[in-house]
Amino acid sequence: MTGIVRDLTKRLPAGVVWVALLLGLWLWGQGLTEVPAGTAGPATGDMAAAGRPPLTDLPTVHRPLKSADPLTLDIPGLELRAPVVARGLDERGAPEPPPLDRAGEVGWYAAGAAPGAEGAALIVGHVDTETRPAVFHRLDTLEPGQEIRVARSDGTVAEFTVEDVRVLDRDGFDAREAYGPRHDGRAELRLITCGGAFDTAAGAYEANVVVSAYLTDASAPRTDA
Repeated sequence: MTGIVRDLTKRLPAGVVWVALLLGLWLWGQGLTEVPAGTAGPATGDMAAAGRPPLTDLPTVHRPLKSADPLTLDIPGLELRAPVVARGLDERGAPEPPPLDRAGEVGWYAAGAAPGAEGAALIVGHVDTETRPAVFHRLDTLEPGQEIRVARSDGTVAEFTVEDVRVLDRDGFDAREAYGPRHDGRAELRLITCGGAFDTAAGAYEANVVVSAYLTDASAPRTDA
C-alpha cells in the first residue's frame, strides 16, 4: 500500500496530495506512531503558554530558496547533527521516520516542500528506542529564537529560527493547524516527534512534539576552487 500511495502522490494535484497527507498526520496525532517506551516525554499542551512565551523580536523572514534536497540537520542548541533521508508515507498514510535501527537519522517527507523552499517542510524522527534515546529525544527543550540549520544538495545552508514549540495531545488533534503553513509565501520547517506520556495499553505516545521554524538566512552555494 505504501508504494501505491507514493505513486499516487506523483500524479495527483498538489491540493489532493496535501489532503491525503493531512489525513495521515491526523492519524499520527491520534497516537498511531508506535515507538517503544523509553525516556519520559513532556507534559502536553502549548509549550509557549507553559512558561516559554513567544519572542517578539524574532529575525526578519528570508525569501524562500529554490527547492533542493536536504542532506543534514544541525541544531546547535541541542548539539545535534543528523543525516536527513528522504521518506514517504507508511501504510497508514503518515510520514515515515527512519527505521528504529537508524534512530540517529531523521526523515524528510520528500513529496512535500523541501527545507528552504516555500511551504512547510516536514522532518520526523524518533524520540527513543527500546534501549536508548533517539535523535529527537530533547526536541521539546528547544525555545523560540534558537537556530536550526539544514545543509542542502545545492550547496546552500538554510538557516531557520524557532517560532514556537508545542506538545499536541491526540485528543482534538488538528493536523492542518499543527503542520500546515503558518503564513503564505514563507519557507517554514516542522520538526516532529512523539511526546507526552507513553500509553502502554496502546503501545504509543499520547502526543506529538511539533517545533515550528521559518527561514531567516541562507548561505551562498559552494563554488569550486
